[in-house]
Amino acid sequence: MASDSSSSSSSAPSPSSAIDFLSLCHRLKSTKRAGWVKRDIKGPESIADHMYRMGLMALIASDTPGINRDKCIKMAIVHDIAEAIVGDITPSDGIPKLEKSRREKEALDQMCKLLGGGPRAEEIHELWMEYEENSTNEAKVVKDFDKIEMILQALEYEKEQDKDLEEFFQSTAGKFQTDLGKAWASEIASRRKKQD
Repeated sequence: MASDSSSSSSSAPSPSSAIDFLSLCHRLKSTKRAGWVKRDIKGPESIADHMYRMGLMALIASDTPGINRDKCIKMAIVHDIAEAIVGDITPSDGIPKLEKSRREKEALDQMCKLLGGGPRAEEIHELWMEYEENSTNEAKVVKDFDKIEMILQALEYEKEQDKDLEEFFQSTAGKFQTDLGKAWASEIASRRKKQD
């Protein structure tokens, strides 16, 4: 086991770095998703809730040639990790996409540094960048899961809280990149129609 001072060259972060990182990630559990807060949803999901269900989506997704499911699971649980520092920035906040991305990348760099650098921090950084740039098949699948999780949550809130959350469905319409995303979105839309 490497000592704290040589942790950046080992494969795992030091216990101190790991606990610092995980303590910062607690904010993902306590920060509620801004879109739901703005719509007065009672007991809105947290960022961590959202990322967890996306991880489950990747876990249960069918095997698809050219898609690494394990990578999708990892990407799902890190795709919003920078929000532990910057919070949940939504389109209605009026922050340009490039500025949002810059803030999140800066936060991610801080988090990877807090983790002590090394292979684990590099993996988190690479997964996040891949997702952000939509540069691989896995990123496309996880981008779809991000939208699917949101509309599934919207469907559940509509049913549980008697709300009309049409804007969330409209914001994702026609934006799914994969057959899997399109199929799951279609299933959610079908269930929503039955609910009316």
